[in-house]
Amino acid sequence: MARTPIRSDGQSHVPMARPDVVPYIAAWQSEERTGTPLLALPGRGIAFPDEVPGDRDAHGVLWPRTGISPGRGRPVYNRVHARRQRRVMERLLCQVCAGPASRTAEGWLWLLHDDRAVEGRGWPESVGATHPPLCLPCAEIAGRMCPHLSGSFIAIRVADPRPWGVYGACYGPSPTGPYAQVRGAAMVGYHDPSAAWVLASQMVRLLRGCTVVPLERELAAARSVA
Repeated sequence: MARTPIRSDGQSHVPMARPDVVPYIAAWQSEERTGTPLLALPGRGIAFPDEVPGDRDAHGVLWPRTGISPGRGRPVYNRVHARRQRRVMERLLCQVCAGPASRTAEGWLWLLHDDRAVEGRGWPESVGATHPPLCLPCAEIAGRMCPHLSGSFIAIRVADPRPWGVYGACYGPSPTGPYAQVRGAAMVGYHDPSAAWVLASQMVRLLRGCTVVPLERELAAARSVA
């Protein structure tokens, strides 16, 4: 059983600083969640009253029903589109362009805010990441423009970014009726029975086998063979 990971960030998005660079996982104004109420099923968790198979992932966790209309309206950089985030995390695609994430013999490429001084020895091994990986060209853009990475960040290669769980809103039974009542938000592992009470908004991967790499050197090597 995987242990609860150290979370890599307090937020769950990768906003960019200019409107012509819109990450694939960013939500747009036109992409609103439906107001479908959630039932609280004793001993089972939450469910939509008219649930269909596509409402849950392969682990049985419920996901929100969200419109899909990228490009309509303005991008909402501080809000992740749940289904697109899940898609790129499941397939290890780049969070910005949705192409294949960069992979070498050392693993897939992630950028993280540099929290080594705060988290101490061993970080970022076993970090729970809600930010998906990146390809090299988009990593260069993210390193310059992403407010979350401002100040100091590190590039890491991850040999074993294993699926671990979800981040989302946690619910419980309402004392006044059959519908569920929100209790907060948390990162919950697939192995945890409380995952049945989570409406997921982001998939979490446990970053195992982490190696800090020199991003500028990798970018320069990629340019030399382009």
